[in-house]
Amino acid sequence: MHRMLRFRRLSLASAALLLVAVACRDVAAPNEDPASTTYAPSLNVNLSQFKKTADGIYYQDLSVGTGKQAVKDSTLKVYYTGWLTSGHQFDSNVGKTPFTFALGQGQVIKGWDEGILAGEPMRVNGRRRLVIPPDLGYGGKTYQTIPAGSVLVFDITLVAVGAT
Repeated sequence: MHRMLRFRRLSLASAALLLVAVACRDVAAPNEDPASTTYAPSLNVNLSQFKKTADGIYYQDLSVGTGKQAVKDSTLKVYYTGWLTSGHQFDSNVGKTPFTFALGQGQVIKGWDEGILAGEPMRVNGRRRLVIPPDLGYGGKTYQTIPAGSVLVFDITLVAVGAT
C-alpha cells in the first residue's frame, strides 16, 4: 500500500508538471532573429539581397507585376506558400482557390499587411518573398505546426486587387 501511495503522488506530480509545461510552452519560447537565423538552402534566402522595413520585415520582389497596385483597404486575392526557416512548408494554396482578404484590416498576420505594401506596393501578377520576424507573425504562440517565436518565410503572388 505504501508503494501505491508513492506511485499516486508521483503520478499527480507528473501530471501537474505536464500541465505547467503545456500551459507555458508558448510563453517560454525565444524569438528567432531573422538576421542571425540560418535558412535552409532550399529557401534561397540571402538577406543581403532583400530590402528591410523599419519594423524588420525583409522583402524581395521575385517578379514585379504590371497590373493594378495593392492599396490599403482593398480586397486582394493571392497564392502563397509559407515555410519555417528549416525549410518545412507549413501551408500553401498554390494550385487551389486564391486566398482573399482585405489588406490592412488585420485579417492576416501583420507581416503580410506590411510586407505587401512595403517599398513599392505589390502589383497584380507580382511575386514577393517575405521574411517575417516573430512579432509580426504569430509571436510567442504556437499556431498549428508553427512553433512559438518562429521567423516565417512566404512567397506571395498577387492575383487580383479590388475594392472592399
